[in-house]
Amino acid sequence: MKIGVISDTHGLLRPEALNALQGCALIVHAGDIGKPEVLDALQAMAPLQVVRGNNDLGLSWAEGLADELRFSIEGWQVLVVHDIADVPQDLDDAVRVVITGHSHKPLIEWRAGRLYLNPGSAGPRRFKLPVTLALVEASAAEFRPELVALLG
Repeated sequence: MKIGVISDTHGLLRPEALNALQGCALIVHAGDIGKPEVLDALQAMAPLQVVRGNNDLGLSWAEGLADELRFSIEGWQVLVVHDIADVPQDLDDAVRVVITGHSHKPLIEWRAGRLYLNPGSAGPRRFKLPVTLALVEASAAEFRPELVALLG
């Protein structure tokens, strides 16, 4: 199953991001969406799991969005929060994947059998950080993420 993971669009959904997300069975947005049109476009492509980011607070269209999501992908228990600082200290051992955004810094790191994935920012470039999202191949046996650069 192909999963798209995107974050920190800040109202900008690049054509390169839409192209990269083609064929995904699920898209996860880890917050700082910026505009409801971003969610509309992603929802038109695939089922969507989304959390609200700090820049989405106080926006009427984002009021109903969760700050934290827990769900399963191919048997892998997933936690999604915008900021890694909001990951509970006593995280349930069943959670095998933690997806965050916020820092704009892409990260794929396995720690003690748990994957920490930050797709980076797919929105406006910030400083000299890359503009990226992540694609994941998920099955019962593996959860294999890769970063996709959207700008050269």
